[in-house]
Amino acid sequence: MRQDYAGFPPARLGRRVVALAIDWLASLLVARLAFSQFAYGSMESSFATLAIFFVEVTLLTWLIQGSFGQLVVGLRVVSITGGRLSLWRAALRTALVCLVIPAVVSDEDGRGLQDRAVGSVCVRVR
Repeated sequence: MRQDYAGFPPARLGRRVVALAIDWLASLLVARLAFSQFAYGSMESSFATLAIFFVEVTLLTWLIQGSFGQLVVGLRVVSITGGRLSLWRAALRTALVCLVIPAVVSDEDGRGLQDRAVGSVCVRVR
């Protein structure tokens, strides 16, 4: 049974995927602009995109409870007890998202292994 967290329902898969796509495309754009010396699709370009994604998602999740893409689609990442995640929890959560598999495995509330590991939940705020 799905429950509310901090007064908000858990985010559904569709919104989370759209938010992830927005974050990845924004990271790709920044990487292309900042590291234009790397050929598109090269290992260096891919690593730069992943590093930018990691930094963007970690910092914004820690500071304002959601990445750029999550904010655009009306999602926030909160502690299951309410409030913001600490920096180390936001970083661990993002690292697990970058590994992909933890984000694919989820429970009945849509909480992936990355959320369960750090005690967070992605909620819909609008």
